Amino acid sequence: MRNPTLANSKSAPFEKGHQSQVGAGLLEILIAVLVLSIGFLGMSTLLVRSMTNNNSAMAHTQTSVVTYAILDSLRANRTAALNGDYDTTATFKLTGSTPSCSLSTNLTGRPDTEVQAWCLGSGGTPPGGLAALGNGATGKIDCTSNGDCTVTVTFDDSRATAGSSTQTFVTKAML
Repeated sequence: MRNPTLANSKSAPFEKGHQSQVGAGLLEILIAVLVLSIGFLGMSTLLVRSMTNNNSAMAHTQTSVVTYAILDSLRANRTAALNGDYDTTATFKLTGSTPSCSLSTNLTGRPDTEVQAWCLGSGGTPPGGLAALGNGATGKIDCTSNGDCTVTVTFDDSRATAGSSTQTFVTKAML
């Protein structure tokens, strides 16, 4: 027996002449695309943040390499280091495509050559020395006559997502 309520209703789902919806509607597709777009935007933001933090971590690692490189030079020329021949502050500058290194004190001979090489790096890709840390990176060398040396490296780490943009690393070593 037929249900009299459904039989008399004009919107009966299976009545002759009415069709039920098949597939997805345009509004549903638009909402799905919107949700996917927001998800992709979130993923790309995470990727960008990850890359900037990885670049920052690489700069911190490079700072250790730079510091130990000059300490090895100081150990190789211990007498000059103990006399204060290496004591200076080196600042790397990049003007246009021309790299330069300015020193706070005029060094001579082997100490000058080694500190300039430490500042400018190898000139390769990627560059070594302070040049690897970017424009304005500074390195200060201070050795006492008893063999205690302090190397301070400062660079701009504005590429990191948190913390100070100026990073300073101090390494103390005995020659």
